Amino acid sequence: MARRDLTGAIDFDYLESFAAGDADLVDEVLGLFVEQAQLWGRLLDPDGDGAAWRDGAHTLKGSALGIGAKALAAVCGEAEGGWQEPAAIKEAIKNRLDHALDLVLADIAAWRHEMALRGLR
Repeated sequence: MARRDLTGAIDFDYLESFAAGDADLVDEVLGLFVEQAQLWGRLLDPDGDGAAWRDGAHTLKGSALGIGAKALAAVCGEAEGGWQEPAAIKEAIKNRLDHALDLVLADIAAWRHEMALRGLR
């Protein structure tokens, strides 16, 4: 596990291979993921509209798979499938999703920090 890979939440080997080793492209993809997580995560309100919950979970799942965040994608899949569940169950799923997302965001921050340090050399 590299310094950038604090939690193992992102498969950086997959992501860097997908981007053909282009660090600028990886940074752009990670930035897009962060934007998607902020945008679509707002729809994951356990008391809100079930269809919006499903759509938010589905889109976030696709974004997570795109960066190799398999554990987050799995929880998003659970959320997507549970869109008709009672609010209490969706609240428990949302807690797991938030935790998985926090791990992914920590790895993104660590990757960006490592890239910044490399730029200082």
